Amino acid sequence: MKCAIVDYRTSEEEVYNLESLGLKVLLCPPSNKLYKAVNGHPDMQIHILSNNEVIIQREMNKDFINNLKIQNLKVYLSSNNLETTYPKDIILNALNLENLFLHKLKFTDANLINKVKHKRLLNVNQGYTKCSTAVISKTAVMTSDISIAKTLNNEGIDVLLLPPSNIELPGLDYGFIGGTCGLIDEKNIAFFGNIHNYIYKKEVLDFLKKHKINPIYLSNGPLIDRGSLFIV
Repeated sequence: MKCAIVDYRTSEEEVYNLESLGLKVLLCPPSNKLYKAVNGHPDMQIHILSNNEVIIQREMNKDFINNLKIQNLKVYLSSNNLETTYPKDIILNALNLENLFLHKLKFTDANLINKVKHKRLLNVNQGYTKCSTAVISKTAVMTSDISIAKTLNNEGIDVLLLPPSNIELPGLDYGFIGGTCGLIDEKNIAFFGNIHNYIYKKEVLDFLKKHKINPIYLSNGPLIDRGSLFIV
């Protein structure tokens, strides 16, 4: 059974709807090193290397680590500890595509870099690279960051650039598109909230249709940044 890793504050409705898709839900616990708005966001504490390998921040809750291992996942620890202030909070928040790895590389965790060094490593200005980017397919993404969009366009990736607004993130002014969703499989993407409540719904729905991706809505509320939906 595949697992969905989500923020510990994910609603009961969203958890139920994920379970209805045949997924086992694992709640990412809070980190006392991160500020409250993002302290349970998976994309701040976890990086998915492959279908069966993850790297997590080294002070992660031990019970959560055991739950990952029970799912037959290989778990690696970060070299550095997370810290509250930027850029020491972004060590794992990178975008990892099939042959490309994007991040503010100067601040990427050394153990993570070591795991992806066989890929093309691309530096971008946006340190919150994963939260800023939603992966749609191997060759398509949505992002709210201009530097990510330019870099990926130059690599032949189809990019939908969206303004960073109209996405909820309690405690902050707004969230990012990458934090609202995650691919369930090659044909389906699940959103925390409903795209029809999003000001750029037409652009997103047209882009998903172009790439033959079906949207699934985990609730009928506004889009909310929960720090990405990770499927392993």
